[in-house]
Amino acid sequence: MNPKVNFYFDKEQKWQEEVNKLRMIALDCGLTEELKWGCPCYTHNGSNIVLIHDFKEYCAFLFFKGALLSDAHHILIQQTENVQAARQARFTSAEEIVKLAPTLKAYIHEAIEVEKAGLKVELKKTKEFPVADEFQYKLDHFPALKTAFEALTPGRQRGYLLYFSAPKQSKTREARIDKYIPHILEGKGLDD
Repeated sequence: MNPKVNFYFDKEQKWQEEVNKLRMIALDCGLTEELKWGCPCYTHNGSNIVLIHDFKEYCAFLFFKGALLSDAHHILIQQTENVQAARQARFTSAEEIVKLAPTLKAYIHEAIEVEKAGLKVELKKTKEFPVADEFQYKLDHFPALKTAFEALTPGRQRGYLLYFSAPKQSKTREARIDKYIPHILEGKGLDD
């Protein structure tokens, strides 16, 4: 147990019993406990294997390369259609975790083997993501914007493309684009 992570398990929270059970499962698998992104993260030889996080409706194990796991018990969930590598095992009770403990340990061991083998998730290329018509218009008519956008890292480009294309109404898409054009011109990502 890493003392830097204890606060996460000691705080009063809706899923306190459940996340403590998940912690014990991860530690039983010989993983190293670290704090990343404000959550308990379990690593093997420096590689992220699984993360514990909680939400209003459930708590979860997030397998970083869950898309590569066999998932024989069909417990892994892709959070959104845009998540490419990670998969969650979600829980709403401590009993559910206890019942699935052997399965979860097997999944963790499989995830460790995936890491040892150096397997990687084949990620979609940035050009495969849809470009909102409103943003394409701006790129076509403002060369400086196009140059600045193309200079961004692929991850930053994908972040903008997803954010700009998400709203259903053109007016909302245009407002988002106009708000973030200065960020793009400064070489910043969506959250910078």
